[in-house]
Amino acid sequence: MTRPDLVARRPGLLVLVDPSRTAPDTAAAMARAALEAGAAGVLIGSSFDGTQDTERVAKAIRGAAPGLPLALFPGSALQLTSEVDLLLFLSLISGRNPQYLIEEHVRAVPFLTRHPVPTLSTGYILIDGGRVTSVEAVSQTRPLPGDKPELAAAHATAARLIGMQAIYLDAGSGAPRPVAAAVIRACRAAVPELTLFVGGGIKSPDQVRAARGAGADFVVVGTALEERGADLPAMVRAVTG
Repeated sequence: MTRPDLVARRPGLLVLVDPSRTAPDTAAAMARAALEAGAAGVLIGSSFDGTQDTERVAKAIRGAAPGLPLALFPGSALQLTSEVDLLLFLSLISGRNPQYLIEEHVRAVPFLTRHPVPTLSTGYILIDGGRVTSVEAVSQTRPLPGDKPELAAAHATAARLIGMQAIYLDAGSGAPRPVAAAVIRACRAAVPELTLFVGGGIKSPDQVRAARGAGADFVVVGTALEERGADLPAMVRAVTG
């Protein structure tokens, strides 16, 4: 069976499911809601390891929303599963910790040799969202300043020159403030041909609209849906309307 092409569905809203804190039945319900609302797809991933949780949640999502693209947003090679349509092959280029620049990628090779899941080489850029997030704590890397768009753009440009296919700007799960529009615009201008994901701290349709208006191809929402009961259809319309 041909896997759904997530990138071809841009622009769109992506629902992020954290398997370390979301039971399979809850994840299935979120996936059905995403499908009904017209979301572009579902991301699954966590800063914490949990291979069995990732596998179970991925299977639940695929069963609940067949045909909706499911991509893995991994925190480490231990989270890899073949129950996804795409692997965001993330390199944390805003940090300088070799584990998240190359070591986890090498650890992933045996799995990907056995299970050739399609990959999207993605430069992951953590932007200061107003507090220490799980990504920062686990990776032991500092985020880039939220008021220095030129610095984020330089990292995005370096990723393009290395040969990466996408950029993911992230303020971190539950961040008090999302990635600033100026940062998104600067990265969009620097790498107009790359797929641009933006997430972290996005809680309302207005914030979704601002990220899309600044140039995001995909706007990612997770915590707001888990904890706040956000209006998912309205968020989808803010991207596609």
